Amino acid sequence: MKKKGFVYLVGAGPGDTGLMTLRGAEVMARADVVVYDALVNADLLRLAPREAEIIFGGKRAKCRSIPQGEKNQLLVEKALEGKIVVRLKGGDPYIFGRGAEEAEELVAAGIPFEVVPGVSSISAVPNYAGIPLTHRELSSGFTVITGHEHSDKPEDEVDWAQVANSPGTKVVMMATERMGEIARRLIAQGMPPKTPVAMVRWGTTGQQQSIDGTLATIGEVVTKTGFHAPSVTVIGDVVKLRDRLNWFEKRPLFGQRVVVTRARDQAGHFARQFAELGAEVLEIPTIKIVPPEQKENLKDAMLALNEYDWIVFTSTNGVTEFFNYFFKAFDDMRDIGGPRIAAVGPSTAAKLQELHLKVDVMPKEYVASEIVRALTQYQDIENVRILLLRAEVANPDLPRELEKCGAIVDDVACYRTVPEMDDISGAAARLIEGGADWITFTSGSTVACFHERFNLPELKSKYPKLRLASIGPETSKAIRTLKLEPDIEAREHTMDGLVAALIKAKKPRIKGG
Repeated sequence: MKKKGFVYLVGAGPGDTGLMTLRGAEVMARADVVVYDALVNADLLRLAPREAEIIFGGKRAKCRSIPQGEKNQLLVEKALEGKIVVRLKGGDPYIFGRGAEEAEELVAAGIPFEVVPGVSSISAVPNYAGIPLTHRELSSGFTVITGHEHSDKPEDEVDWAQVANSPGTKVVMMATERMGEIARRLIAQGMPPKTPVAMVRWGTTGQQQSIDGTLATIGEVVTKTGFHAPSVTVIGDVVKLRDRLNWFEKRPLFGQRVVVTRARDQAGHFARQFAELGAEVLEIPTIKIVPPEQKENLKDAMLALNEYDWIVFTSTNGVTEFFNYFFKAFDDMRDIGGPRIAAVGPSTAAKLQELHLKVDVMPKEYVASEIVRALTQYQDIENVRILLLRAEVANPDLPRELEKCGAIVDDVACYRTVPEMDDISGAAARLIEGGADWITFTSGSTVACFHERFNLPELKSKYPKLRLASIGPETSKAIRTLKLEPDIEAREHTMDGLVAALIKAKKPRIKGG
């Protein structure tokens, strides 16, 4: 008998990927199919397996991709195929999200399902704008209403008199275009025209924008600023606290759009650093790590490990990929022999230390001359055998400089980098359509592969205010081969150093994104 599938109705939260619940992330990891809406942060799609089928469900006021009835049937059909289906919905599935209608359809079809609650924008968005919905001295409760009714409902179904006379804060969802009209109705029902109002669009993300006014002025403010959906509106005295409690919009990189180009499995922590500083992050992995085309040299080196005096690792990729091969060939770390170990950069050293390997030498700067200097200060390297483990295509300066000092160098590739062309989250499309403030490069290969995909000089020409951030001299050299200059180069050639350089050099967000 064919196995029946299962549907998870998952709340994706309000936008910040960090607000996805652990349960939501857990079920995403086992999905065969993901059906997501327009208000879902597409970066969450990376939580799904690579082989999962990703379906855009649409649903924005003026842009519906799949009608609701068809969407309901789609969930049923995929589940009847025996698949695990995740229905990813912005905020919480049962709060203004039509999740209950989808659940009813599943019940009618006999499909088992689970609802995974999500953090609602009702509370999260005001929080990120510095507005508490309740306060002991200002508001002991709040009322939530939708400003966008079903098209079949009477236009005046909301009892505005009751809303106006209810104590506490008012939260209005999906009301951007009608806010002036709603404000007039509340005033007509007795609310003071000077009642504070705040509206927040794309709340909890690096795109967050906020406007302030009163019931008397908010409609005019919306028109003058060109403010548009999606937004959450807060009405009440708690809005007065915004100036003091506005923690998110005061972060050092708030309003900046930063492109992270690291390989997909390495980008997470780096991207999160920028996000926690308030930036809108576009994760566009430009490289992926694959086996070297020619493995004979690596095999020969593995068989002769005991003959080397030094092993030099120039990146975390080199450490990871070499030991992947090593532990397929050997089951005892002692089989590495007795070479000393050099690591280029603290992250490379940390990766080695995870394997309980001592790093004997780490240069202060991560350029060929400094690596050679560090080794020659440790010992005379004439006739010393050195195994250099790195990418298949790498700067030839390092082995050349080591050989000038008399070392016997085997430059062995244990991986290669190739361009990454997938755009699971749509970040690449957003870059092309709206530009960015910064593109961060962490290696020469990220520069080369990014250029192969986007044509970096043309992108710079299209968005003249776009700036390039380099992690160090070797990466800057790759940028210069394209007849471009890095706008900043990290003083400390690490991820943390690159983040610090952006904070120091931040500038206003370019328009058009």
